[in-house]
This record gives sequence, structure tokens and C-alpha cells, in this order.
Amino acid sequence: MNKKNDEISNLTQSQVEELRKENRDREIAFSASVMQSGGGYIGPFTSEITLTYRNIFTNIGNAYNPITGIFTAPLKGAYMFRVSVFGVGGILTTAAIVKNGKHVVIAHDIQAQAQDRLNSSNGVLLILEVGDVVYVRLWSGTRIYDDGNNHNTFSGFLLFPLR
Repeated sequence: MNKKNDEISNLTQSQVEELRKENRDREIAFSASVMQSGGGYIGPFTSEITLTYRNIFTNIGNAYNPITGIFTAPLKGAYMFRVSVFGVGGILTTAAIVKNGKHVVIAHDIQAQAQDRLNSSNGVLLILEVGDVVYVRLWSGTRIYDDGNNHNTFSGFLLFPLR
């Protein structure tokens, strides 16, 4: 190799390293399930509740709070969120992804037979401003079941930042 190619190669490597450093602050992703251990039902309740997903699989950027169940956007950008719910029949299983207090999408299922399993999921792409919050609400009169199989999950990640 000649010296000119080495300089181009080094410059390119330097640029790659700079881009990696710039993008570290933009790495935001989380995924969690409801139960840390054991198993059981959550709900039904007489009013909606915010679900707390305490079994953290990943929380890059620490934007998801497992104590409150709330994701807070640290950057303006396009974010993808996904929720899955699981229950045992005889009662509705319904949860909603909520942005700043407004329902956006729901995951819902019902089976008449008590022994039937319920499973639903949904996802949404949201444009968030810094400080916007996203969380999952279990609807009143509904319930979910979770155990070590991690049936009920909430996940989100930054697709790309916006100016």
C-alpha cells in the first residue's frame, strides 16, 4: 500500500470511531417482562393501572423506569414500541400503550372458556419530544397472567433521532 491509501484508510477509521462516539448517546432501547420471579395474576382492578415491567432484559440508555413502568424520551425522535399480553380465559385481557396520558393502541383478547389461553400484541411507531412519556395501562375489569415464561412484555427503541 502506498502512503496516500494508508492516510485515507486511517482517516476513514478515525471517522468511523467519531461516528461511534456520537451515536453512543443515541443508543436507546429497552425490553422487560412483568414478573421477576414466580407467577400469578395481575388484576382485575376497578380502574386502569400502569403496569410495571420489573424483569429487565435490556435497558440501554436507562430511559425505562422499572419502578414506575414509564419510558421517558431522552431525545426527540422516532421510537418503536411493542406490548404483548397473556391471560387465562373467562375474563378480558386488555392493555394499552399510552403516550402522555392518551391511549394510542391496545392489545386485547377474550375467550369465553375459563381454561382457554389469551394472547395478543400490538406495536406503534411514535414521534416523541424530549420528556414525552410512554407506558402501558391495564384496563379496568381485565387481568393478565405472567410467570417465568415472560408472557407479558413491553419493549421500545429509538429508530432514529430527529432535529
